[in-house]
Amino acid sequence: MSKKLVVSVTHAHNDPDKATVAFVVANASVASGQETVVFLNVEGAYLAEQGRAEDIHEEGFAPLKELMDQFIEAGGKIWVCSPCFKKRHLDEDKLVEGATIVGGAKLVEFLSQGAACITY
Repeated sequence: MSKKLVVSVTHAHNDPDKATVAFVVANASVASGQETVVFLNVEGAYLAEQGRAEDIHEEGFAPLKELMDQFIEAGGKIWVCSPCFKKRHLDEDKLVEGATIVGGAKLVEFLSQGAACITY
């Protein structure tokens, strides 16, 4: 069985609850020894730009920025959908720490290695 997980995040300010829960799950995954990738796509791509997550704080959870920082510090990876990032005219010079802009082929390669995927 693969020890890999992709958490696909398709939301940001448009659904802060889903964006937050995605990073809660990603943190649980990386803490349990899984090689964990968060894939920011569709509206989730906004979270790849510095300053976008700072004001997201769902009741009952840690602030999203804190969850994102914990994820990176624990060894998680953040991949950002290249076309989604470009479509939203986001600034590559303002990428959050630990984020890498990737194409679909990178995600497909990781999934083909047996990674499970969950989407929020």
